Amino acid sequence: MKKDIHPEYHEITVQMTDGSTFTTRSTYGSQGDTLKLDVDPTSHPAWTGVHRLLDSGGQLAKFNKRFAGIGLKSE
Repeated sequence: MKKDIHPEYHEITVQMTDGSTFTTRSTYGSQGDTLKLDVDPTSHPAWTGVHRLLDSGGQLAKFNKRFAGIGLKSE
């Protein structure tokens, strides 16, 4: 490998959403840093099969208000 063109590769700790941790090697941060995950296989709908709608900044409410009159109406 050429010198001085590759990022430093070191050990970090990854913290899952359930609080469990593991050590891996990465170019993230610096030696000994902790990467806290927002989404991982224990919480992502693709792996769990449970779908949740998260409203960040009112975007879901804004969408529902904008498109409230469109679609099938249940009576």
